[in-house]
Amino acid sequence: MQDQANTTPTRVPWNKGKVTRAKPPLRPKHVWSIRTKLQIEGRGRDLAMFNLAIDSKLRGCDVVALKVEDVAASGYTADRATVRQKKTGRPVRFELSEQTRQAVDDYLKAANKGPSEFLFTSRRSPERCMTTRQYARLVSDWIGSIGLDPRLFGTHSLRRTKATLIYRRTGNLRAVQLLLGHTKIESTVRYLGIEVDDALAIAERVDV
Repeated sequence: MQDQANTTPTRVPWNKGKVTRAKPPLRPKHVWSIRTKLQIEGRGRDLAMFNLAIDSKLRGCDVVALKVEDVAASGYTADRATVRQKKTGRPVRFELSEQTRQAVDDYLKAANKGPSEFLFTSRRSPERCMTTRQYARLVSDWIGSIGLDPRLFGTHSLRRTKATLIYRRTGNLRAVQLLLGHTKIESTVRYLGIEVDDALAIAERVDV
């Protein structure tokens, strides 16, 4: 009797043979359009979450895990905050603009949350944070509401937005690395999609 070969099917990656690209950042006009729409519709939680995601440049898993004390330990939203990233375990600092602080303060006042509570809670249990899946659905909703194709953007689009603008305006790759919490500069280069043309464009702005 011959030994039977292992017939367990080999799992094929979902993206094998497909061209996949990183989700692009939003443009400033897109950011302002989403903000304006959320303000007009009175969606305080979504406005606070959107602004925090843009300013913090955090991964989706870290955005949903934020607690009140992470950004508003004294009762009012701070202009800077520090959180520990789930992926790397390393702390990362970020700044909060005036409009973000105002949006978060308004949301906290309306939600009446305590310092140890999650900023954005699950629909099923107020004691748990919002899931990354729910966050991704919200992002798709925000994107689609201003006429963009939600399939082309994602939660990483929000993380990339401000980081990309900072790099394009300053050319300071090290600063962007610190703001994104990357351990290696190569990761930042790949994440921003920096090409030779980008580097040359920066060099052309410098005279010696």
